[in-house]
Amino acid sequence: MLELTKYFSFAELWNPMFLFAMIGVVILYYYMIGPWREKHAPGENAATVKQKTLFVSAIAFIYLCHGGPFNLLGHLMFTFHMVNMSISYLIVPPMVLLGIPAFLWRAAFSAPFWRKLRFLMHPVITLLLFNMLFSLYHVPIVHDYVMTNFAVHRVYYAVLFLTAFMMWWQIACPVPEWNRLSDVKRMAYVFANGVLLTPACALIIFSDAGMYATYNDPQVWATAMGYCIPGDTNYLIGQFGGPEFFNKLGIVDDQQLGGIVMKLVQELMYGIILAYIFKQWFKREHEDELPNPEIA
Repeated sequence: MLELTKYFSFAELWNPMFLFAMIGVVILYYYMIGPWREKHAPGENAATVKQKTLFVSAIAFIYLCHGGPFNLLGHLMFTFHMVNMSISYLIVPPMVLLGIPAFLWRAAFSAPFWRKLRFLMHPVITLLLFNMLFSLYHVPIVHDYVMTNFAVHRVYYAVLFLTAFMMWWQIACPVPEWNRLSDVKRMAYVFANGVLLTPACALIIFSDAGMYATYNDPQVWATAMGYCIPGDTNYLIGQFGGPEFFNKLGIVDDQQLGGIVMKLVQELMYGIILAYIFKQWFKREHEDELPNPEIA
């Protein structure tokens, strides 16, 4: 990280405008759970410390991955790109969902208009949408196209982010009465997610050649760096030659490590979620067998 400061400016590393935007999101959050709640939903419980911590931490992760140093690192090494993808789509969504109190979700989706789109939230649709878009993105020709066409990049990332929330809603639904899945079905849903993501990870891990021009072709890399550096980025080729200047692992090892990182984060997150759901299910199924302290 310190070495990068020799080659890139403070603004290119830390993106102050994006930081201010994320600070604005946190301020809005505290307004909605504070003054807005007191005025429009005075009977609702206040957000807990846990919820506040989850939401603020999620916003910090979003900033680091899409505006902070990890954003730049993700354009220099595929491993960091996959770290960003893992955090953005496997960690941040459930943190945001659980960090926003249920009364805000009810207020946001109370309009009759949303009922017309309810079919999009069917568990099978959300399962397939996210995993198909995520896997398609890692097909080399698609990945390189998205990474070098800024408008397409923004739209694709926004849609992928939205479908990640739709998928995680089935697992970590923040509004109890809107939950469509029983505990057993949620466990099966998590397992299905793990299975569907495996082919994309395996494609990356077991490839013995660099698949993405973004990380091995100097011209394509320089174009993709336009997300982090304003103006004409072709000077990077003359100054550094290509991404290999920053990649000490080598193209193939970096690529394989990126796939391993994604798979490990996926397994860790889904494992934690499965354990939590199983614990809650087991507790409910056996609560009648627990001794009643009042009777004792």
